[in-house]
Amino acid sequence: MRIVQFSDTALKELHLYKFGNQKLVFKIFELITDIQKTPFTGLGKPEPLVGNLSGFWSRRITDEHRLIYTVKESIITIIGCYGHYQF
Repeated sequence: MRIVQFSDTALKELHLYKFGNQKLVFKIFELITDIQKTPFTGLGKPEPLVGNLSGFWSRRITDEHRLIYTVKESIITIIGCYGHYQF
């Protein structure tokens, strides 16, 4: 199974959910678990990002929020999880 690490930004954004909507926290961790199994297919409509975000992937948390991550060998780095490509 792949190792998951969080950027400082992603950790701060995750705390925003912690004090708001607990259901979204569970959804984020459900997406992360799915990413560990299949990084480029699965839940949340995964899509590769383009332009200055090339090399990153996105999954839908809600219509407003996306989980942004990158995969390098066996390490998944969560870049952000609040907003729509804002970090």
